[in-house]
Amino acid sequence: MASTSSTLAPVAHNALPPPSVPSAGRSSRIAPHSHIKGLGVTAEGLANVDGAGFIGQNNAREACGVIVDLIKSRKFSGRALLLVGAPGTGKTALALAVSHELGSKVPFCPMVGSEVYSTEVKKTEVLAEAFRRAIGLRIKETKEVYEGEVTELTPTESENPLSGYGKTVSHVVVGLKTIKGTKQLRLDPSIYEAILKEKIVVGDVIYIEANTGAVKRVGRSDAYASSYDLESETYVPLPKGDVHKRKELVQDVTLGDLDSANARPQGGQDIMSVMGSLVKSGRTEVTDKLRREVNKIVKGYVDQGVAEVVPGVVFIDEVHMLDIECFTYLNALLESPMAPTVIFATNRGHSLVRGTSDIVSPHGVPVDLLDRCMIVKTEGYTREQVGKVVHLRAIVEGLKLGPNVLDKLAAEGEKTSLRYALQLLTPASILATLAGRTQIEVEDIGEMNELFLDAKTSATLIGEGGFQGGKFL
Repeated sequence: MASTSSTLAPVAHNALPPPSVPSAGRSSRIAPHSHIKGLGVTAEGLANVDGAGFIGQNNAREACGVIVDLIKSRKFSGRALLLVGAPGTGKTALALAVSHELGSKVPFCPMVGSEVYSTEVKKTEVLAEAFRRAIGLRIKETKEVYEGEVTELTPTESENPLSGYGKTVSHVVVGLKTIKGTKQLRLDPSIYEAILKEKIVVGDVIYIEANTGAVKRVGRSDAYASSYDLESETYVPLPKGDVHKRKELVQDVTLGDLDSANARPQGGQDIMSVMGSLVKSGRTEVTDKLRREVNKIVKGYVDQGVAEVVPGVVFIDEVHMLDIECFTYLNALLESPMAPTVIFATNRGHSLVRGTSDIVSPHGVPVDLLDRCMIVKTEGYTREQVGKVVHLRAIVEGLKLGPNVLDKLAAEGEKTSLRYALQLLTPASILATLAGRTQIEVEDIGEMNELFLDAKTSATLIGEGGFQGGKFL
């Protein structure tokens, strides 16, 4: 049993929790890498001691900083980055940090090597789909629009030419006002139908596309805003400039989005079409012919200056799980003219390449693919670095640590692994809550060591004699 403080009684495993006041707020999920905000390197390319949530791994971070510069300058095509190191040394964190450095507009597609073994589609199809989802297409479109606050909305009716009964809308007069001026538009009846569908009334701010006739309601003009606190309406300011103007719209999609949209053509709206779409398989294989057609259209857009290709990042963790067929296909994907940046990660040394019986290669990756990779090694963590990571995670998870708890966890992390030290945090906080405390104490960590085993201890106990009758020998 862990030693207890003179002022605090030991906590039983089955202790009842103290009464708590239910919280009205919802707690957000804390991911394993929520604290990683970037590589934390300076403009000169040197790693900060504790930058952007990253602790340690200075050489690896500086190397990844160089890779980020190569990617930004479009000089990393056809190559891959391979992160190698022991489990829990920050390989996934480095890949996420590279993604953060490139920006939120650059597609990032993470996957695990075992994901390729799907019963629905081929292994090579899974890889091709991941690569296509990591290639972005930024479409810039300039449209002529009429924008302003509606000052007049008058439909003009005429006799229905198809029958002698009733009347039909022949056209609609719409008055629009901006800060710079006003304009009166005479529009087609189909646009009036769109106006009714959008529930547009006088005083709304709208814009109408000149080419397509599409109508969009932006919101209510702020001139009509009242002083009430509870308002269900969105108020927007009066548009600037002329009523008739050119507007640039930017839309971000990926080649994977275009592939899937063209692979699943929309059927009719009858009940049989709807039922048919429901019973279809969740994933559809995209043919190479379709991808070539999509590439041809994309190339046409790029040549016209309408679109820009944005190569993103594919991150394949546990790359040694791929087999020789996948590795061969990866060589072809890397040589593609529109290949994204590829990051691999593995914790294997010399191991057998899956799908073969006699090829042993470093990191379980064939030599021909390994030769294309820039290899970055991650180091183990020192006791001081483990303590800093634990402290950072405690802040992220909103946990309070008592005296000497950080030293105890740092010692545990140095002896076992960083992951084990981090995994003790939340269960220990639950134990502290059961005892009616607001912070984790040293005895809570000791209690956790009694309840849970770390990987090294478990392997040692099994190695001494294995199990018999549910007990260690």
